[in-house]
Order: sequence, then C-alpha cells, then structure tokens
Amino acid sequence: MTQTYVIHLAREALLLVLALAGPAMAVALLIGLVISILQATTQIQDQMLNLVPKIVGVFVVLLVLGAWMLNSAVSFTLNLFGQIPDLVR
Repeated sequence: MTQTYVIHLAREALLLVLALAGPAMAVALLIGLVISILQATTQIQDQMLNLVPKIVGVFVVLLVLGAWMLNSAVSFTLNLFGQIPDLVR
C-alpha cells in the first residue's frame, strides 16, 4: 500500500462525508438564515424559534435522501472491503 493509495482513499472518504452531510447542512443553513432574517426584522429573539424548524428541516432531508445516503455509504464500504485481498499481497 503506497502513500498515494492511502491519500486517494482518504480523499474519497472525505468526499463521501461531504456528499452525505452536505444536503442536511445546507438545509439547516438556509432555514437558519431565513429565521434569523425574520427575527431581525420582527425583533423576536426566541432561541426555540430558530431550533425547531432546523430540526424539522434536517429530519425531512434525512427522510427524503436517507436511502441514497445509506446506499452510498454501503457501496463505499463494500468497495473498500473488496480491495482488502489486493492490498494484502
């Protein structure tokens, strides 16, 4: 196993983490931005007003994209485990 191969595996793992966490994080960011703008314009400073919509938004994203996320993680893991015999030689 060379350094190049290890760097390639680490790069692929990081890209997978970004692809899996990206949609939920983007939705939480957009909801937080919208709620913050509404709070700034109406001068309502309630922390629960910001937290609950984010939780609901992330939950919806996980419901919608959960199967794709699981398939991506499983295929990456199976591919990694499938390469073990080639690495041992």
